[in-house]
Amino acid sequence: MRLLLIEDDRMIGESLVRGLRDDGYVVDWVKDGAAGLAAIQDPATPYAIAVLDWNLPRKDGLTVLKAARRAGNTIPVLMITARDELADRVSGLDGGADDYLVKPFELAELKARLRSLLRRRDGRASSEVIHGAIVLDPVTHTVKLHDTPVAVTSREFALLRALMERPGSVLSRTQIEEHLYGWETEVQSNAIEFTIHSLRRKLGSGVIENVRGVGWRIGLVS
Repeated sequence: MRLLLIEDDRMIGESLVRGLRDDGYVVDWVKDGAAGLAAIQDPATPYAIAVLDWNLPRKDGLTVLKAARRAGNTIPVLMITARDELADRVSGLDGGADDYLVKPFELAELKARLRSLLRRRDGRASSEVIHGAIVLDPVTHTVKLHDTPVAVTSREFALLRALMERPGSVLSRTQIEEHLYGWETEVQSNAIEFTIHSLRRKLGSGVIENVRGVGWRIGLVS
């Protein structure tokens, strides 16, 4: 799950990057509004969700948000800011934010709000993603097969989640890499195959199907 963080405060940014990566997010962090708008509008990097600060250099967060919405970008956006007046919250939400969180906040609440936005985006009432006998829970970061917990790495979890959230869809190597790796990460040539092999060993050989020359999709494990 790839997330864009637009925040100019170094201490807040570093804390959020650490906390979100612990939850399995791939986080790309930019520190001003102009760079944030460019990242949101870059079709080569489709983000699942964005965390956007209001008070940013070069372009403020509300300007970034309105520009993205005018361009037709529907990315879910959680706006974070120290502005706690009712008029500010209304302006942020009317400007296109999907949710609004006032600083200071607890990381646990921010994570919960992100999960809520992703559920809304996918039309799900529960955080759990279920496919056949596999249950993936982003809240507890756990995977179960036939109600039995299966230990997976953060990268295995991210790959499995990307496939399970798009049942029937074939994801290319590039699409999978976008879900698993940030800008600063060098991707090894066989990294995807290694992760898929490990998941098949843990969950069954049919859990991930290879569509030759195209990519991979989630298989049905009954």
